[in-house]
Amino acid sequence: MVAGSTLVTGGTGTLGRLVVERLRAGGADVRVLSRRSPAPYGVDLRVGKGLDAALEGVGTVVHCASNPRGGDEDAARHLLAACREAGVGHLVYISIVGVDEVPYGYYRSKFAVERLIEESGVGYSVLRATQFHDLVVRVLAVLAKVPVMLLPAGLSDQPVDAGEVADRLAVLAGGPPAGRVPDFGGPEVLSFRDLARTYLQSTGQRRALLDVPLFGRTYRAFRQGGHLAPDARPGQRTFAQFLAADRP
Repeated sequence: MVAGSTLVTGGTGTLGRLVVERLRAGGADVRVLSRRSPAPYGVDLRVGKGLDAALEGVGTVVHCASNPRGGDEDAARHLLAACREAGVGHLVYISIVGVDEVPYGYYRSKFAVERLIEESGVGYSVLRATQFHDLVVRVLAVLAKVPVMLLPAGLSDQPVDAGEVADRLAVLAGGPPAGRVPDFGGPEVLSFRDLARTYLQSTGQRRALLDVPLFGRTYRAFRQGGHLAPDARPGQRTFAQFLAADRP
């Protein structure tokens, strides 16, 4: 274990807050860094101002902050520079399965951050996970707003429970830098049609389902399963179980 406090970036988000809970339950001294946190941990990583004070006495950083709209690479550069200055011994980063195979802008940015971390000189662990159940639910909820759900033809997903990923990150944070660690995938690879059926049954809705073929390199990479980890299924909670637990 690296000595010092643990700082979690994005510690109020879907994954970050769960990581904070796990670390504190294990007795760690945890600082939550986000734009919404009170001083001195209310830091916008894209600007980086205030990081030096937030990292004082920190031995480990769990980097969960991310923005699909952009800015992750700048945020990583600021964070890594501050980590080097503060003598942080271990940075744990959550990435996404397929960032090196799917030519989607957000994935490319995550992959670029991985490279920055590897070249930074800071001890690191990088964990790639498949999509969270929460994200799949949000996508299906949007698609279900019309009488006919238009689904991407031939596309499958491997949703995983965010809490299980948080458990793994907490374990990594409590140990020494491990480099790129095995991917963390959900227990099932399911077609979008099966996911939609499970979602509709759980929410008591009825919708017609229509598979729609899409085009382009990104869609082709998703269809080929570049975002899946069929040989890595440490996650235990299925999509149906997540939906059942999430309903009153």
